[in-house]
Amino acid sequence: MFPEPGARLSRFETPVQVNPREFLQSRILTGSMPDEYIWDSTIADIVSGLAHHYMDHDIFPAFSGVSELKFSAHILTTAILAGVVSPVAFAQSNAPFTVAENGQRFYSLSEAVEAIGARKGTIVIAPGAYGDCAVQTEGQITYRAAVPGKAILDGGICEGKAALVLRGRSAIVDGIIFQNQRVPDGNGAGIRLERGNLTITNALFRNSEQGLLTADDASGNIVIDRSTFQRLGRCDRGLSCAHSIYIGDYGSLIVTNSRFEKGNGGHYVKSRAPRITVTNSSFDDTQGRTTNYMIDLPAGASGVISGNVFVQGQNKENWSAFVAIAAEGRKHSSAGLNIHSNSASLAKGVERKTWFVADWSGDKMRIANNSLGRGLTRYEKR
Repeated sequence: MFPEPGARLSRFETPVQVNPREFLQSRILTGSMPDEYIWDSTIADIVSGLAHHYMDHDIFPAFSGVSELKFSAHILTTAILAGVVSPVAFAQSNAPFTVAENGQRFYSLSEAVEAIGARKGTIVIAPGAYGDCAVQTEGQITYRAAVPGKAILDGGICEGKAALVLRGRSAIVDGIIFQNQRVPDGNGAGIRLERGNLTITNALFRNSEQGLLTADDASGNIVIDRSTFQRLGRCDRGLSCAHSIYIGDYGSLIVTNSRFEKGNGGHYVKSRAPRITVTNSSFDDTQGRTTNYMIDLPAGASGVISGNVFVQGQNKENWSAFVAIAAEGRKHSSAGLNIHSNSASLAKGVERKTWFVADWSGDKMRIANNSLGRGLTRYEKR
């Protein structure tokens, strides 16, 4: 028999007021009920419903090797309350965030990050859309979709910055979709990188103010491969522009086999890193709105821009160049920057004259073997 309504459960000591239903269900699922609570019809209904759920899904993690046993909802409920069957074990059976190294499962991405702490670990994210966010302050963590393209971080923001705020030793993001990140200051990002190395592979960033925004870390390196950045950026509300990706004064940036398209403002790639590689990627501005440069290296940079396809659309805030070098000052040398074997053109129906590369640095660089469409001039010193 269930206890009578109003009965105290003797294993607890401190009386507390019964909380609303959703709060109670969350506390029961996570095993974090207060030290004492009053048994009433609401709690009975919640726990009974949980018991039915776990029976329906054949989930009996606390009874390994006894799959032939049959439990009634009443018996299972009583067992949960008595502590024979752990509610945490039941909850974790369907939790979407799994620490791969030990199989621990969590309903909260931030709890999974905290569980890894200063160690090295991998969080596997089950298919689904989640309003979660997390702050990584230490360790080396890989965030990996169990099925690439099926794990979505949708709109969640931590610290008023991003879905993932990263300032640990390093992070890898693999197969995850980031979308709908917006904040009052206009810099809502899928990822805010503040320190450490970052590798992004097979990811999609869309419909946010920024895809990736970083602070400065001269010792850090960023690698982006096989990823798409779509409907990002903004230049409105009297705020500083946001960009598809904006890299601060980091050690280096490498972008390969990636796609940038349908920008909503700002630049597609803006990087203050002294070393840059952008290869075998596409910049399709055909459906862009009030966008600026395809690649902006505002402080100058050395490296390689090669094998890319650039198409400039009609709706531009600034159409005066595809690639801009040191437009905000020559902090880093651009000597030896090698821009070669790219294709650049205007979208169908766009009639204007513009420049492929605009250079404020005055450094000697190589610009060769690029295929330029009508209306484009190879280089202009500014």
